[in-house]
Amino acid sequence: MGIDDKAKNAADKVAGHAKEAAGKVTDNEKLEAEGRAQQAKADLKQAGENVKDAVKE
Repeated sequence: MGIDDKAKNAADKVAGHAKEAAGKVTDNEKLEAEGRAQQAKADLKQAGENVKDAVKE
């Protein structure tokens, strides 16, 4: 897994966390859900990259 992929996944997760927090503060359930979904997407990408790394070794 390249450093670029790790950085993108981390940035995506942070952005999702920010969206979720903003949704909670503004009582916007849709934004909160989008944030949780974005974090889950980043976690899945990270898991996929980890599997690819494990197969390469």
